[in-house]
Amino acid sequence: MAYVVVYCRQLGARGVWDLIKTGESAETYLETILILSKAKSRVRSIDIANELEYSKPSVSVAMKNLREGGHITVDVDGHIALTESGREIAESMYERHRVISDFLISLGVEEKAAITDACRIEHVISEHSFTKLSEHFKQLKQSSAITGNKL
Repeated sequence: MAYVVVYCRQLGARGVWDLIKTGESAETYLETILILSKAKSRVRSIDIANELEYSKPSVSVAMKNLREGGHITVDVDGHIALTESGREIAESMYERHRVISDFLISLGVEEKAAITDACRIEHVISEHSFTKLSEHFKQLKQSSAITGNKL
């Protein structure tokens, strides 16, 4: 899972919804919190800074903006949790990333390039286009499972 974050970090991908003052994508921060929370029971700002290789002050500003936007909560010990809206955005970005990178890999794109490209595409593809791509990919996978052909 961290593999996804590493390549997205290198791109400096920007989301299409309210970018936070640090210039980094709020979507990338939320997706990172989601990924880290799957691996750790508690996530702190330092974990995010280390994962993304961003400065602690940049992450602190981002967390303040995400908290004020209602996308995360931070307890008295500094543990960060996604709110319902934050989790919805993070899961949407993560799902987009997985589907797009898997689709590109199925087309023969090298894995590293597919992951890198998915980091860019996941933030700008429309909901309609993503839904159609996802449906098409699901049909391809079902067809290949029936025929026994490798996708």
